[in-house]
Amino acid sequence: MTALLLAAPIFLFFELWQLVMSERYVGIKQIARNGDPRKLGMSEITAFCWSGVIIFYWAWMLSLLFTPFTRVHGIILLLVSIGGFSIRRNCGLKWILVTLTLEGAIRIGFLISLIGMAWRRL
Repeated sequence: MTALLLAAPIFLFFELWQLVMSERYVGIKQIARNGDPRKLGMSEITAFCWSGVIIFYWAWMLSLLFTPFTRVHGIILLLVSIGGFSIRRNCGLKWILVTLTLEGAIRIGFLISLIGMAWRRL
């Protein structure tokens, strides 16, 4: 087992946190009042931490490609992330939450699978 897999539970927690935050900023209540999520004013520390973890997450997903038994998980996580980003860039505000939820659910499933695979390799 590589040290890369030790970060998987951290990213699992991050995915869950990201789903909660996306509900807050582009959730049902925001859509109902026709609010713009960019005007909610995320604090600088939250934005900094969120951006930093996303950059670290992408680097981690890319590094999964260099380990043979995590390669498939890395490819799928990257494809889901790229696909979700491209869909979110081209859909309206009402569909962003649906896309984020589906994208997060798929990534959470693969992270749990990766953690399970690491546990079996112990």
